[in-house]
Amino acid sequence: MHKSLSALVLALIPGIALAAAEPGSISIGALLTQTAGEWSGELQYRDYQSNQWEGLPVKVRIAVQPDGVTMIRTAEFDDGPQTGLVWITTISQIDSAGRSESYAQFRKGRAVDSGTATLALPSSARDAQHWTIIATQTRRDGNGMAQVRETTTRDGAKMVTLKEVNPIGDGKDEWLPRNRLVLQQIAQ
Repeated sequence: MHKSLSALVLALIPGIALAAAEPGSISIGALLTQTAGEWSGELQYRDYQSNQWEGLPVKVRIAVQPDGVTMIRTAEFDDGPQTGLVWITTISQIDSAGRSESYAQFRKGRAVDSGTATLALPSSARDAQHWTIIATQTRRDGNGMAQVRETTTRDGAKMVTLKEVNPIGDGKDEWLPRNRLVLQQIAQ
């Protein structure tokens, strides 16, 4: 599940801060703040036997806090008959320079997961609704450590986050797809 990339902005009223920005100079925080609202779609995992993506329906709610730099993201999905409904709550905050995001993630039955990801905007954002942001960090993945890269692309009311991992110590420099979150914004 997408952990980071749920960040914030510079002002209490995100739309005003965004409208004042020059084209191409919109901050990562301002872009992420514009994801606030309700989303639905699928949390997809790669079936390595068939090489196909298998999806679970998911609902996501993103709320920007009044400080303009903290967000709360709640994701709900059905993990099948044995587990049932799962809720993952992520609280995140972007640093003042907009270069990293710290987060803590909470899920019933699991230890709190926390960390800090480095954020990058690989090219200029076309506008608040069309951009790509990459979050990277080194962290535990499965039974070992890995470089983790989450690439979030927003195209209007559609947002996709692809999580890839590059295991450390396996002798390869290869990014493997782990999962992706494919969302459509719910009109308000």
